[in-house]
Amino acid sequence: MQGTPPPRQVIPQPSKVASKYGDGPEVWNQTQNQGQIPNQGQYQIPLQPGMAMGYFPTTNATLALVLSVLGIVGCSICTAIPGLIMANSALQTTNSMPGHPDAGTAKAAQVVAWVSIGLLILGVLFYGVMFGVLAATGELGTLEP
Repeated sequence: MQGTPPPRQVIPQPSKVASKYGDGPEVWNQTQNQGQIPNQGQYQIPLQPGMAMGYFPTTNATLALVLSVLGIVGCSICTAIPGLIMANSALQTTNSMPGHPDAGTAKAAQVVAWVSIGLLILGVLFYGVMFGVLAATGELGTLEP
């Protein structure tokens, strides 16, 4: 095959912006440790194909926070307990993956749900004590509408 010319190699030329800021093909090709996460000490963790950096599974932390806040506003255990359950499951997910963006929201939902449940318990105790005091003094039977 003497008559065929060698294939042309196209060398990309950096743009004016890329060369001004030190970015372009000549910089890209100088990357050391390709396929490795840099600065990991003596252990280099290879990147797996399809492994996305910064991928975190979704959680229901925001919904748990909304339900917990509704539990405080409406003093309703019907929304506080589901909010607490959802917050605990979101916390399990976020604790297993350090740096998860929903970790703070899940912890806040858990705290707000416990505050809501605590306020409900205090309200029930208050009304129970008031009923007991009225019953003990005999005022309960004399109340007229």
